[in-house]
Amino acid sequence: MDDLILKLQEMSMMNEESQLIIESLEIVKEELSSQKDLLVKELKFSQEKLLDEEKHRKSLEFEIVKLNKLLSDNRVAFEAEMSKGRGNHTKPSFGLEFASNLSKPSKPRESALGQKATIAKIFEEVGLSKILSLLKSEDLDVQTHAVKVVANLAAEDLNQQRIVEEGGLDALLLLLESCKDEMIQRLTAGAIANLAMNGLNQDLIICKGGARLLANMSSQSDDPQTLRMVAGAIANLCGNERLHLLLKEDGGIKALLAMGRSMHINVISQVARGIANFAKCESRSINLGHWNGRSLLIEDGALNWLVANCSVYADSTRHHMELALCHLAQNEENALDVIQSGGIKELLRISKESSREDICKLAKKALKSNSAFLVELQQS
Repeated sequence: MDDLILKLQEMSMMNEESQLIIESLEIVKEELSSQKDLLVKELKFSQEKLLDEEKHRKSLEFEIVKLNKLLSDNRVAFEAEMSKGRGNHTKPSFGLEFASNLSKPSKPRESALGQKATIAKIFEEVGLSKILSLLKSEDLDVQTHAVKVVANLAAEDLNQQRIVEEGGLDALLLLLESCKDEMIQRLTAGAIANLAMNGLNQDLIICKGGARLLANMSSQSDDPQTLRMVAGAIANLCGNERLHLLLKEDGGIKALLAMGRSMHINVISQVARGIANFAKCESRSINLGHWNGRSLLIEDGALNWLVANCSVYADSTRHHMELALCHLAQNEENALDVIQSGGIKELLRISKESSREDICKLAKKALKSNSAFLVELQQS
């Protein structure tokens, strides 16, 4: 009986242990079942997300095709219309060609009308908010086409405020900072250059660090088209005297002069335009009594660059340089620098040889109004 009782106790203990094991396995089973349900839900969610992304990708592709077709159709129609009235004359570039008006050249009336019609149709067919949303696409082709369209839209004054209000400037600056694709960088710089034709936009671009980003890009690229866009953007910012100190602090002037060492005339032209814009605004600010002192341009070496290149390039570029030198020479605080750099010799040449009468008069005025220049001329 004792043996039976002992065995019964052992069996009872084993039964309890088995029961505990069963309960533990039940808990594990429930956990595994719960994990299975969760994995099934996650799989279903991933499948739905994949389908949504596929639909979104196809939608983006459709939008890009629509944009390209729209621009292409309007280009063909515009050129056909232009050819009717111009016969075999050389056709002007299409009104919406990317960043074609960095310096706001004059356009034929037909070109302006064709451009406005195309822009109006883009807004009607696609909508600006949709175009701007494409700037955030992970597809480089989609981004490239979207930035090109935004740059073309920004070339029209009427669209610039809408682009900024709907977050276009922020999106462009983010692209400028984060994207490494040179094509997109070039297009983005061109879009910012067009937006920088507006005074309020210039303030925003500087405050949001745009000048610093442009300056950084200029040192990272040797592509002449990219440098032309960057130089054009900085040149437009130079036309706002309120921003001169900030532009200088952000490296804008140094970047402009560094691009001035480029061997490409289109880049040099934008650099010269920027320095002329800066010098003209600075001169006006001094005349109005808003500022005085040695020119900020001289501190970064612009004067020596002007003197060295003032008679080298073709008329349009040379005129920018001549104008900049004349304005720098009007500031009496710059007199010693002008003399030491050989600027008086260039001013004399400009006063006699410049093909623009207003620049000739400006050079003569600068020479006659500064006593230090008169002394130097008498001694030479």
